[in-house]
Order: sequence, then structure tokens, then C-alpha cells
Amino acid sequence: MKQVVQNYKSGELALLDVPAPGCKPGGVLVRSAYSLISTGTELMKVSEAGMSMVGKARSRPDQVAKVMQSVATNGVPATYRKVMGKLDSYTPLGYSLCGVVEQVGDGIDDVAVGDLVACAGNEHALHAEVNWVPKNLYTPVPDGLAPRHAAFGTVGSIAMQGVRQGEPQLGEVALVIGLGLIGQLVVQLLTASGVRVVGADPDPARCELAERLGAAAAGDPASAAVEAAVAELTDGHGVDQVYLAAGGGSNQPVELAAHLSRDRGRVVDIGKCSLDLPWNAYYEKELDVRFSRSYGPGRYDPSYELEGRDYPIGYVRWTERRNLACFLDLAARGSVDVEPLISHIADFDDAVETYRSLKDGDLKAVAVLFRYPEHTEEDAGEAAAPSVTVPAVKLSGGGAPTRAHKSPVRLAFVGAGNYATSMLLPHLTGRDGVELSTVVTTTALSAANAKRKFGFAEATTDLDTVLGDKSVDAVFVVTRHSSHAELTKKALHAGKAVFVEKPLALTEDELADVLKAVEESGNDRLQVGFNRRFSPLLREAKKRFGARTGPASVRYLVNAGKLQHGSWYLRQGSEGTRFAGEGGHFIDTVSWLLDADPISVYALATPGNDDLQVVLRYPDGSTATISYVTSGPASLPKETLDLVADGKALRLDDFVRASVYGNKRWVSSRLPKARDKGQEAELAAFVRAVRTGGPMPVPLTSLAATTAATLAVRTGLAGGAPVTLAGAE
Repeated sequence: MKQVVQNYKSGELALLDVPAPGCKPGGVLVRSAYSLISTGTELMKVSEAGMSMVGKARSRPDQVAKVMQSVATNGVPATYRKVMGKLDSYTPLGYSLCGVVEQVGDGIDDVAVGDLVACAGNEHALHAEVNWVPKNLYTPVPDGLAPRHAAFGTVGSIAMQGVRQGEPQLGEVALVIGLGLIGQLVVQLLTASGVRVVGADPDPARCELAERLGAAAAGDPASAAVEAAVAELTDGHGVDQVYLAAGGGSNQPVELAAHLSRDRGRVVDIGKCSLDLPWNAYYEKELDVRFSRSYGPGRYDPSYELEGRDYPIGYVRWTERRNLACFLDLAARGSVDVEPLISHIADFDDAVETYRSLKDGDLKAVAVLFRYPEHTEEDAGEAAAPSVTVPAVKLSGGGAPTRAHKSPVRLAFVGAGNYATSMLLPHLTGRDGVELSTVVTTTALSAANAKRKFGFAEATTDLDTVLGDKSVDAVFVVTRHSSHAELTKKALHAGKAVFVEKPLALTEDELADVLKAVEESGNDRLQVGFNRRFSPLLREAKKRFGARTGPASVRYLVNAGKLQHGSWYLRQGSEGTRFAGEGGHFIDTVSWLLDADPISVYALATPGNDDLQVVLRYPDGSTATISYVTSGPASLPKETLDLVADGKALRLDDFVRASVYGNKRWVSSRLPKARDKGQEAELAAFVRAVRTGGPMPVPLTSLAATTAATLAVRTGLAGGAPVTLAGAE
């Protein structure tokens, strides 16, 4: 299928051929009929992409701060790879469309194949021929509403949420500053609510359009006409509400809002304009400044948008989906008229040229629609691509495949997120004896990005393509944590060597199922991404420390830091706890240093389980305490480790410097550029094992023991007592 994309680094716009998305549970596949270009938000993104790197940094100071923190935590090279990987990737455009349901996922019963739906979301309602849309981001289109009008649903919801924040009442007067697409819709919604509206915009054509659509008056904000209209309509008191629907860096809108508001009026920010509030003006009138967040309640909440959990109507009357349905209903009944807003309808094949015309100013428009090719039976069949959640592949014989040692090792990736593209694939691209065969993702664009940047031969959203390909030697599972165990089982049964990023499993049952898959298939070619034991610095320190004769004491401080709002690590119901996801790294490191697997786990936590103390006991009497904290300052190194035994001590300072104290002291030179946490060496060892048929880099028993110890932390916290691990004497 085709999709509009942009490279944020170069500014390139393209109509790219990408794999069609699969139909996952909890949503539907929609073939687009019309999608709407947001001439404000999208053109701002297009313009930013054309800036220099300095210009991009100035426009996004929040992202610059994140980059600087990443440098402090991960070093310059790793941060550079991550940032450049994000910048030099195709990103999608679009967030408002109307289309026809082509496939219904499990758990969906409110629409059927062939239904017309309006869709929302900058990850799901893209300028693409086919999109997968979760339940709470689509709604059926009322009978009689034209598809091109239903494509306005998302921007209509944005305008509606802004109006709701203003709490308009019958007979009030409102000022709408900025009469672009959102502003024009706000004018109509206010008029439908019994509010008299004055519009302000420097473009005379937009002012004239607003008056045709219901505004009592509209004019240039720099002229006296707007102030005169407000004075006449309000008897000189000022407007009850002001809606800021303008963009740009001028502070004029907020100054005008203060000047024309009544005492204790309401100012609602919908657009993205400068908000340097003149304190005296806002204080003296005690103005109520409010913000409108996108489409309404539910926005940016993964449990609502991705998992389909609705908010009870008795507590949250208007959600994203209800706003979307309400706007479509108003449009269907003629209370809102979007037809006059349509300046241009372009064929989807002309998408790139349309964007260029808008950016260059050759095409002046309030709203522009893309019209997609007519639907055919053949097209519908092509869209029904299976999702990643596919039935297990049946094997004829089981066991790991045999391969010619001299041929390249053919690798497939399931998942191509930040970690895969910044920490794994750069070490595999161009490596002698390695061929990147296929990349599988649930979203079409991420697969296309990985194929372009890292040289995969194929990109797909169909897992069967990989598992059924006998030429693929190994599968990398680099997806969300909740899918690791299931995908690992499928790949093992398919006879592939498997590299699964941590964690291997999120529950004891999942771990048991993976080990059962090893037994049933006869395939034990498994590696988990516990990379720290492969760090050259740590390996050198262990060598310098030498053999142990007595038990050791280990202290490992992990300054994990606070998670950012919206991080998928916070979805503990589906993705497990944060420690279950990454705690195996630290347990594996300790176990490798002590050359043994733990026999018991004792865990304590602060209220809310934010900071953990995990005590491990080993067969020879050694103990290790892992302090996993989220309350530390960002300036504190992320990982520090001390091992003491036999009158000697080993110290690791955040993979930047290591020391060994004994009869003679050894101190490594400080790494000048990067914290090498062992990913490259780990991948080299895995590829070598696959090529030669030799043992996996880490024994399966150790992988299982580390995973069991990690999961035992949750059990220990619940029971308040040490947990003895299976197999311990």
C-alpha cells in the first residue's frame, strides 16, 4: 500500500510503498476514502522538518533537554545513534480520515466489514491507503453524511473540545482569534450553541467565510473593526470567552484576548501560539485561562486509546470518541457545514505535490482533502493481511535447522523500535557473514524505515513470512514485553535460533511455557539480551580480580530514574512491572560475576514499590544486594557496582571506569566516548554460535534461573519473606 511520509532530518516528503498493517485485536482495518490535511498542525511539522539542525533544536527545547539527559546517562555515541535514528526516519502525517472497514479484529462488535467509519489519531488515522484503528478512535458515520465531510471528524473534535472548555451559555458573546480550519469550526459550534461570535484574522477571505458561517462580525485584529463589534455586542463590557485558534510566534492574540475580555472572562487556548501573558492585564480582570487538550478526555491515555477502556459516562460525559460521534451527528443534521471549508480535493497519488504547493504558498486553503482510489474487490482482498498474533507454525520434525557454515547467517527481526534500531541493528548492519533478511512490525512505516536504513531484504507485517521461511536462521524478538514469551515459543517451534530482548517472560507460567517449547521442539537455541556480562570493561575487571576462594558481597546500585508520563513501562497490567522488565539485566550481571545462579530472593520496597532492595543468596554463601531506585537525581550515575571477597574489591563506575583493589591496584583508563554495555560483543557471540552450531553464549539454565529470580521479586514483595528458587538445595 501507499503512505505519505516525511524524513524529519532532510525534510523529504514521499509517497512510500509500505506493507499493509495487520488487523490486531481491539480494532479494525480501515481502507481510506478521504483523509484531511490539517493546514495548521501538519504544515507546521513540514516546515520544522525543513529547518537546519539548530532551527529544529530551537523549535523543540523540550527534546533538547531529553537529549542532554540521555548524553549524561548513555554517553555521546549511543545518544547520537538514537537521535539520528529518529531524525533520519520516515515519520507519518495525518490524523483525520473517513474510510470503509475491511477487517474486524477480535473483541470488536460495534461495526462490521463494509461499514463507513470516521477515524482519529496521529498514529492510526494516517494519510495511508489502509490503517489499523483501535476501538476508541473510530466511530460509525451517520446515514446521509458524505465521506468527505466525515473526514473532518478529528479536527471537529478538537474544535468541540475547545468549545466545551469555554463552557459557553446561551446569549453569551465569544471572540475567536484565528480563523483557520479549527477557528472556522469553533465559530460554527459556538453559533450552534446560541453564542454570538466575533472573529479575528488578518486574512479578509477567512473573515468573510466566518461571517457566512455564522459569525456576527469578523475582521483584522489590528483594525478597529473587531473592537467596535465587541463593544456593540456586549454593551462595552467585553466578551465572555476568547478562543485562541491562532498559531505562530506573535504575542498579539493573548494581548488582544485580555483587551477585549470582560471582567473574569474565560480564555481558552486551542492552537499553538505564543503565551507570554501580560500579567497586569490578566490579573486586573482576573481572567480564567484554560487549555484544550486535543480531541478530549482519553487523549494520550494508552488504556483508553490502545486498550479500549472507556470512561463511565456518569463521570466523563464527553470523551474522544463521544466528541467524534457528536461532531459527525451535528454535521449530518446540518448544524455544522464543512463543505465551504474545502478549498481543494487532491488525488492521493498527488499527495507530495499538494504538500509542496501548500508549503510554498501556491495553494492557499483552509482545508484540503486527499481522495483515495475507488475500492474494488481485489483491493479488499489485498488489505486483509494477518497480524503478528498468528497461530503457531506446525513443524514436521522439530529441532534447530542445520546450515552450511560458510553461508551468511540470515537474520529476521520481529520489532524495530528504539532499542532495536539504536543498540542492535547498527552492530549487525554490514557485518561480515550476516544477512538481514526480513523485518516484521505491526505498523507498516516502522518496517519500511528499518528496511531502508539497515538494508533488510524484505519488510512485512506478517509473522508467518518469517517463521515459514526455511532460509532464515535466527529470529530477533524485540517487541513489547508482553509478547516476548509467546513469540519466542513460536520461533522455537519453527526451528529458529532465537535472540529475545529481556525479559524472557513476565510470569512463572510464561517461563514454564517457553521451557516446555524447548523440550517439545528439541530446539534450545535461545539467547536473552542480558548484554552487561559481555561488556569489555567489566570482563577485563573480572579477569583482573581473579579467582575467588571465599564468599563474596556485592552491592549494585541502579539509579533507574523516573519514567516520563505516557511511557509504556507504566502499563503494569499488560507489560508487567518495571523491575520485571529490566531487573534481569542486573541479576544476570551479578550471577555471571559470581559464576553461579541464585538460590533465594528477598525483596523489600518503599511505599508504592518505587524503590526496591533485592537480596540474592548464592550456593557458596555469597550475597548480593541490588538497590533499584527511581528517586535518585538525574546527575547520579545510573549503575555502580562493588564486589568484595578474599581481601580484594572490584568497582564498576557506570561502565565508564573500573577498578580492582588488592595487593596491586588496577584502574582502567576512563572511556572517552561511550559506555560499552556489551551489545556488540553479545551480538557477535550469538551470530558466531548460530553460524558454527556451537553452544549459545549463555547456558539455558542460567537464562531460566535469572528470569525465575527476577519474577520471584514480585512474589517476595507480596509475601514479605525470602523466596527459595526451584532447584536450590
